[in-house]
Amino acid sequence: MKAVWNGKVVAESDDLVLVEGNHYFPMDALDRTYVTYSNHKSTCPWKGQASYFSLLVDGELNQDAAWYYADPKPAAEEIKNRVAFWKGVQIVQ
Repeated sequence: MKAVWNGKVVAESDDLVLVEGNHYFPMDALDRTYVTYSNHKSTCPWKGQASYFSLLVDGELNQDAAWYYADPKPAAEEIKNRVAFWKGVQIVQ
């Protein structure tokens, strides 16, 4: 599977974990060429605190388009060291 935004593959892997309709890619599947820092955080009651990345592709910024749980709660341990996408990032075969 691939995560595609603005015509570029930002992550690719066959090792995905599906949680609440979101595909979580291994962190090492992320193409760091397109990743930029974000200081945004959010909290999920059962997964814990999420941190975010923004994507920068061909000069276009997609703010907070990817999230991950660096230290998820025990119920969400399967998504540790994984990243998911939204804000127009398409998950395709």
